[in-house]
Amino acid sequence: MSVDDRFTTGIAEGRDERIAAGTSSEVVTGPVTDWRTDFSHIDPVWAADPYVIQDELRQSCPVARTERFGGAWLPTRYADVAAIAYDTENFTSRSVVVSNFRPPKELEPAGGIPPISSDPPFHHDARKLLLSAFTKTSVSGQEPATRAFCHELIDSFAGRDRIDAAVEYAQHIPMRVIGDMLGFPPEDGPRFRVFVEEALEGVNLPPDERIANMTKLFNYLLEQIHDHIANPREDLTTYLIDAELNGQKLDAFHVAGSMALLLIAGIDTTWSAIGASLWHLAKTPEDRRRLVAEPELLPTAIEEFLRAYAPVTMARLVKNDVHLGGVDMKAEDWVLLSFPAANRDPEQFERADEVVIDRQVNKHAAFGLGIHRCIGSHLARMELRVALEVWLERIPEFTLDDPDAVTWAPGQVRGPRTLPVRLGS
Repeated sequence: MSVDDRFTTGIAEGRDERIAAGTSSEVVTGPVTDWRTDFSHIDPVWAADPYVIQDELRQSCPVARTERFGGAWLPTRYADVAAIAYDTENFTSRSVVVSNFRPPKELEPAGGIPPISSDPPFHHDARKLLLSAFTKTSVSGQEPATRAFCHELIDSFAGRDRIDAAVEYAQHIPMRVIGDMLGFPPEDGPRFRVFVEEALEGVNLPPDERIANMTKLFNYLLEQIHDHIANPREDLTTYLIDAELNGQKLDAFHVAGSMALLLIAGIDTTWSAIGASLWHLAKTPEDRRRLVAEPELLPTAIEEFLRAYAPVTMARLVKNDVHLGGVDMKAEDWVLLSFPAANRDPEQFERADEVVIDRQVNKHAAFGLGIHRCIGSHLARMELRVALEVWLERIPEFTLDDPDAVTWAPGQVRGPRTLPVRLGS
């Protein structure tokens, strides 16, 4: 089969042309001086423990401000986060990752990585295209291979008394699952990690460097698209290439953008959730032992881990000047939607700062709120459940080897990047 006409030119280069009309802001470095007026979600203090900062802000300055990234807001109350998430009239999703570059308004309503970057009415149909791949039924078909792979990972370090549970276990599970769903070579896993870190942790780079990193990602996706056109198979990439929206094939930017979304978001969010759950169990022996003794409690515990250690903070751009949460937000300001902060709001949750693994009422926002609620929530829950089931079955006793050696990813997806644990009692 000859290469489809939609993909005969470089997607990355064409994408660069599309975003050339965007606006850049000055790169600001250095430590935060005042979290109320100079916050930074990539500051190492924030990465290490954002919860204390969020709690203090919620009491003294519930909507913080920073001039970094060209100006951004950080609401910390559940009600304010929810209000913004549901308000598609005054807030656009055309870019959901805060950086020193604002994509041009011309990208609306689709955005660069649909459907998460899409606004109504385009969003509805773009999201609907992907729904069938992420139903409970579809996800259940991924479970046997996921479980087998978790056992394979544990087999690889059997007999050792110390491992890095983030590097050697948590990160590999979503890489394999998402890679398989997209039909990407399993050996490309290390490349996925680089793409994830550049996309989500390199947000304070100069815009030209950030665009160059994204170009590498989109060139890789173009390679995969070409391979799938030449060698069609039943996976999400072939599905997107063949899919139609309003009677038309998806354009090249839509196909590659959705693939980028599934690869980046599908890996880092679940990697972070698995790692944070293992971190909690390694440092909290009473919870670990209870789950080993009562495995039927695991689904409830998982919801609590998702609430307490929600990995994802999304972003919006202000579309129209608006007064919200006691502040005046101007058009083109960034807004960070901190679902982790919302999930620890004592006005919304009893004992909000505690991890209660048998919490019965738990309407958390870990998967987001509003029209962009995570389309892959069933898949993430399956991966998290299977990862913990297999780990606790194989390794019922484990502790942190060195609590000070645990490191956390900065930026909008937070989870352990290194997690040294000691295996056995």
